[in-house]
Amino acid sequence: MPKFLLSLILICATSFVWAQDSQQEKLEQRKAQIQQEIRDNEKMLQSVRKKEKSAVNEYLIQANKIKLKEKLINTTAKQERLLSNDMYINQVQVNKLKKELKVLKEDYAEMILKSYKSRSEQSRAMFILSSESFLQAYKRAQYLKQYTAFRKNQGLEIQSKTAQLVDFNAKLDSQRQVKKKIIVENQKEKVTLEAEKKEQQKLVNALKKDKNKIVKDIRSKQSESKRIDRQIDRLIREAIAEANRKAAAERAKANPGSETKAPVSSSKIALTPEDKVLAADFKANRGRLPWPVEKGFISLGYGDQPHPLHPSITVHNSGVEITTEDGANARAVFAGEVSKVIVLSPVNKAVVIQHGDYFTVYQNLSSVSVSQGDKVSIKQSIGRVRTSGDTGKTIIKFLILQNTSNNNPEGWLQSR
Repeated sequence: MPKFLLSLILICATSFVWAQDSQQEKLEQRKAQIQQEIRDNEKMLQSVRKKEKSAVNEYLIQANKIKLKEKLINTTAKQERLLSNDMYINQVQVNKLKKELKVLKEDYAEMILKSYKSRSEQSRAMFILSSESFLQAYKRAQYLKQYTAFRKNQGLEIQSKTAQLVDFNAKLDSQRQVKKKIIVENQKEKVTLEAEKKEQQKLVNALKKDKNKIVKDIRSKQSESKRIDRQIDRLIREAIAEANRKAAAERAKANPGSETKAPVSSSKIALTPEDKVLAADFKANRGRLPWPVEKGFISLGYGDQPHPLHPSITVHNSGVEITTEDGANARAVFAGEVSKVIVLSPVNKAVVIQHGDYFTVYQNLSSVSVSQGDKVSIKQSIGRVRTSGDTGKTIIKFLILQNTSNNNPEGWLQSR
């Protein structure tokens, strides 16, 4: 029974170590991803600094970089804790193996000593020949055979456990080195984080001097954003009404006798069987949709929120604004059909893609590579994101609507 329990504990411990290794690998991948995002942010920051046109944009990129640094430090701290747990388990295994080896070696030494005392073939023969019956002689012969085999197996077990002990000690030495490296990395990141925060504070202090100008700019952009939202809402309603008229005409054609005078809805689309499947598929991918640009971060979230620099000012956003790199391509987040291509201004275009009764809107494009009625696939390029000549910002505004109701895109996109 004790041997069974020991084996069970060993199996459980081994399984736990495998799970720890898997978690460690995932954390390493996450750390690499965060480091790449930090490099991307640094690239965008350098680009903005070269243009020297928008301190606000520089602040937003700097703030995101600080957030990523904090994530990196937390991820590295998790790695350290996980590694410490793994090292503890390995140390327990080492201690257990040492105890088992000590017992095995003591038993083996005692067995060797007994064998040495009765080592002659004559004594073994006498042991068998002094038997009182043939059956007893047979049993004694079998005992000697089993004793020899047991002694051999014990020797092999000592060799096996010694090899395991060497492996565990080597692994512990390696883990100590890795842990030491992780601690150094974390300390280094904490130092750079403090430097980043000081730099950000300097930027905030400089921006506060131009508060009136910034507030005026914010209000102007909010007014423009509301105008564009109204235009997009009107065009989506037109698209819904047109789709419903077509569906009604198809039904009338299929059933000439059934005439209906029901008004055509412009707020809720009448789905065909194919559209129902597409809408259900789109909904099923909530939280797993790819981002509308390959690289970037959300610089302005969804809904009403305080401005990052001036909390007293409430900013409304019908979607999310994603700051990306200069020359970035916009891409469809899901398969669908291009419902509208909108020219919002001579330098600002938008694409609306229909996915059943869901619509995705890609705004602030300098050029568009699709046309109304085109079928698009997931991650297909639909245009290029515009870089503002005034601010140097490269931002895509992304919306998700079900019929005419806005959704928060952050809950639909893959987490980064």
